[in-house]
Amino acid sequence: MFNNITSYIFKLNCKTLIACAVILGSTQVFAQSGTNKTAVRERISINNGWKFFKYDATAKPDNLIYDVRPEVNENIDKIAADAKPTEALKVQAAQAVLKPWILPTGNAFIKDPSKRHIRPEGNPGGDFPFVQNNFDDTKWEGVTLPHDWAIKGPFYKGDGTVIGGGMGRLPIQGVAWYRRKLDITASDKGKSIFLDIDGAMSYTMVWVNGKLVGGWPYGYTSWQVDITPYIVPGGNNQVAIRVDNPISSSRWYPGGGIYRNVWLTKTMPVHIDNWGTFITTNNVTAKGATIDCKVTLNNSSATAGTFDIATEIYLLDTNGKKTGKPVAKIAPANTLLQAQGTATVSGSATLANPKLWGPLPTQIPNLYVAVTNVTSKGNLIDSYETTFGIRNIQFDAEKGLFVNGERIYIKGVNQHHDLGALGAAFNIRAAERQLEMLRELGCNAIRLSHNPPAPELLELTDKMGFLVVDEIFDCWELKKTPLDFHLIFPDWHEQDLRALLRRDRNHPSIIMWSYGNEVGEQYTDVKGAEVAKRLQAITKEEDTTRPTTVSMNYAKPDMPLPAVVDIISLNYQGEGIRNGDAYAGLKGINTPPLFPKFHDKFPDKVIVSSENAAALSSRGEYMFPVYAGNSSPVKDGMGGDSKKQQVNAYELYSVDFGASADKVFTSMDKHPYVAGGFVWSGWDYLGEPTPYYLSRSSYFGIIDLAGFKKDRFYLYQSQWKPELPMAHILPHWNWANRIGQVTPVHVFTSGDEAELFLNGVSLGKKKKGDYEYRLRWDDVQYTPGELKVVAYKNGKKWAEDSVKTTKEASKTQLSADRATIKADGKDLSFITVRIADTDGLTVPQANNMLTFTIEGPGEIVATDNGDAASLVSFASLEREAFNGLCLVIVRSKPGEAGKVKLTVTSNGLKQGSIAIKTIK
Repeated sequence: MFNNITSYIFKLNCKTLIACAVILGSTQVFAQSGTNKTAVRERISINNGWKFFKYDATAKPDNLIYDVRPEVNENIDKIAADAKPTEALKVQAAQAVLKPWILPTGNAFIKDPSKRHIRPEGNPGGDFPFVQNNFDDTKWEGVTLPHDWAIKGPFYKGDGTVIGGGMGRLPIQGVAWYRRKLDITASDKGKSIFLDIDGAMSYTMVWVNGKLVGGWPYGYTSWQVDITPYIVPGGNNQVAIRVDNPISSSRWYPGGGIYRNVWLTKTMPVHIDNWGTFITTNNVTAKGATIDCKVTLNNSSATAGTFDIATEIYLLDTNGKKTGKPVAKIAPANTLLQAQGTATVSGSATLANPKLWGPLPTQIPNLYVAVTNVTSKGNLIDSYETTFGIRNIQFDAEKGLFVNGERIYIKGVNQHHDLGALGAAFNIRAAERQLEMLRELGCNAIRLSHNPPAPELLELTDKMGFLVVDEIFDCWELKKTPLDFHLIFPDWHEQDLRALLRRDRNHPSIIMWSYGNEVGEQYTDVKGAEVAKRLQAITKEEDTTRPTTVSMNYAKPDMPLPAVVDIISLNYQGEGIRNGDAYAGLKGINTPPLFPKFHDKFPDKVIVSSENAAALSSRGEYMFPVYAGNSSPVKDGMGGDSKKQQVNAYELYSVDFGASADKVFTSMDKHPYVAGGFVWSGWDYLGEPTPYYLSRSSYFGIIDLAGFKKDRFYLYQSQWKPELPMAHILPHWNWANRIGQVTPVHVFTSGDEAELFLNGVSLGKKKKGDYEYRLRWDDVQYTPGELKVVAYKNGKKWAEDSVKTTKEASKTQLSADRATIKADGKDLSFITVRIADTDGLTVPQANNMLTFTIEGPGEIVATDNGDAASLVSFASLEREAFNGLCLVIVRSKPGEAGKVKLTVTSNGLKQGSIAIKTIK
C-alpha cells in the first residue's frame, strides 16, 4: 500500500504581521522599528500597462533566436493521434543563438553543480531597438495580461494552411514583443527584485534596461528571473519580453503570448526562496496530525548572518481568511546563512483535532495557512504564507484510493488548458465555471493534460475539493510533432520538472505526479525505461509523499517502462484499443482489454484508467440509422457526416482507438480493482478536431466548447451521481421530415427501469440488464407531440423527463450564470441565448443569425455556439445559434459599477435583452 499523507497550497500572498498595506494589487509586509516602517516583501501584479507588437506573418522577424529549429515539411493534421512518435532531427546552428545566455535561468533547478550553466560574456540583443528605454512604442497595441494574441483569429480555412485543425486553425505562430515600464522606487535600493512569469508561450526571453536577463523555453512552466542587477531604483526601468511560438509545435491549441499572470516580487536580500516552503503532514487522524515544515532561505547579500525562522498555523474560513488565533506553532529554529548561500530549516508541530481536507461531496476541503517569519536580532526580515490541507491519502492495489479512510472511486475527466472562446489567456472565473459544471456532472477528479496548469487553477481545485493528477510532459526525447518539446527536453527536463514539483507539491488536491503521456519511449524498451528512471528519480528527490505515473497507450505489462512508475496509468488499453466487431480491421495500435494482465504482472500497484472513452459527438446533431451495438468508430453513414463535419449525438461513437461511455462503464465494472479513471475529455477544447480536421475544436467533450451540455453529460451523471433522481430523453422531437419513420429513443437515468410514453400512449417499460447503462426504444415511429419517460428505482417512481415538438422560433431568451459581477475588469458573466417558440420551448434545430449589442460598464469579450465546425471569429458580435443555443461572454470594466444591458436581435425573432450588475 502506497501511503501519502502530505498536503498544502503554496501561495506567495503575504499579509500583514505587524502592519499591512494593500495598494493596486500589491501586498506588502512591513517590518516596524519605532516609527519607521520598511516593506520586507511585496508581490505586485504587473498585468496592466503593456505594449504589444507582433511581426506580420509575411515579415521576417528579428534574429534574436533561442536556438535553430528543424524545417517543417509535414502536415501534422495527417498524423494519427496515437501514431508512433519518431526520432528527433539533428540541426546545426548557422547563426548566433541566445541559448547559452538563457540556460542559466534554470540553474536553481539543476541538482548537480557541475552541470549548471555559466553565463557567457556579452549582452546579445542589447543594441536592438525594442529593448531600449527610449524606444517609442506609442504605436504598439496596448494590452492587459493575461493575453492570447491568437484567439481573435481569423481562423485559417481549408487544407494546406500553415496552422491546421490540430492546433486550432488560429494564428498562434510567430514572434512578438511585450514592453512595460517598471516602477522601482528609490526606497527599493538594496532589495532583491524578481520578475515572476506564470506562463508565456514560448521560448521567452527577458531584457531589462537593455540587458538580457534570462528566459525559459517551455511555454507551460512558471518561472522567475532575478532582475536586481539590472534595475535602477528611482530611475526609468524598461522591461522587454520576446516570445516565439513555432508552427507544428503542439497537438492542440497552445495559445500565443504571455497568457498567464506576471508579478513583481520585492524582498530583502535575505528571504525565503521562491517556492521555498514544503509542508507535509504525518500520523493524520481525526484526533491529531503532525505538521512538518521545511523552509529554504536565500541570502543574496555579501554578508553572512544568523537568522531565526518561526511558523504559526491558522485555520482558514471558506473565503480564505485566517480565523482566530494560531492553532499550532512550530518552534523557532536558528540557522547560519552564508553570503550568496542557501540553507534549509525544518520544524514540526502537533495539531489536535485537525479539520481534514477531503474531496466533495462526501468530505470537506478544509484549509490552513502557515505564516513563516524570518527574523534577525528581533527584526522582521521576511514573511511568507503557505496555504495547505491536512489529509491522509492511501492507494491499495485491490481497493483503489482512500482519502481519510474513505474509499473514493475516481470519477475523473481530462482537461486541456484553454478556456474555449477566451483562448489560453487564464481567467479564474472561466476556470471556476468549468469546474462548477464538472461538479454538477458528478466529477471528482481532474487530470491536467498534458502540461503544468495555471497556479490559480490548483487554488480552485484545493478550494473546491477536486482530486488532481498533475502532469508535465507530452513527449520526451522522441517527437510527436516536428517542433514540440523534444527539441528542448535534453537541456530542460530537469529544470521544468523540478520547477513544477516545487511550485505545486503543497496543494492538497494533487494526489499523484505524471511525468509523461503516451511518450515515444514506450517503444524503445530498456532505453525508454532509462529516461523514465531519470524522471522518476528527480520526482522522488523533490517529493516522496505522492506516487508517480506515466500514461501508457502502447507499453505492455512485460515491457520495462511500466515497472518504473508507482501507479499503472492506462490510456484506452483497459477497455481495449480498436477492439470489438465495429473496430475490426482498423489500422493502428490494436490490443484486447489489458486490465487483467497488468493486474497479474503488478499485483501491488494501483491501476488507473488515465484516459478512456475518447467518444465523439456534436451537441444536438442526430443522425440515422443509429448503431445497434454499444460502441462504434465514426464514419460517414454511421455516426458521422464529413460534409457537415458533425458527429451523431446518440453518444455511441468514438475515435478509432477509443470507445463509447457504455463500453468503458462495462470494462470498469468488470474490473473493480481499477481505482477509477479519467474520461477524454471533460470539455471540448481548441484543436485536435478528430475526425474532421477542417474544424477548429474537438468533439470529445462531455460539455461543448461554449459550456453547453451534450447528451453524454446526462449519461455520465446517471452513473456518477446514482443518488440524484434524474432522467434524460434523446433525441429532440422535431422531425417534420421523419413522420412515420423509425426514430430511436434512448433514456439516460439513475433509475433502474423506465416507461416511455408517446402522446400518452405507453411504448413499454424497460429495465436495465447487466452492463447496460441506457434504456433503448429503437423501434419508435416518429409522430409529432410529446415524448415522456417515467423512471423507477427499486420499484418506486424516481424521475421524469419529456421532450415536445415545438412551434416555429419566435423569440430569444437570455439567462446569465451570474447576474452580479465584480467591476474589476476581470470578472465575467456567461450569458446563454436560447431560440424559443411562443410557448418558451427551445427550438432544437434553430440556427438563426444573432446580433449582439451592449450598453453600460461592460464589454463583450467573446461569443460562441459550441459548433466545432464554425470558423466565425470568437470576437464577432454576429453569430448563428447552433441547435438552439448561443453564448455571449461579458466582462466588467475596471472600476465602473452600474448596469450592463445586453441586447440580442435577429430577423424574424422578438428582441431579447438581459441586465447584469457590476459592483465595486
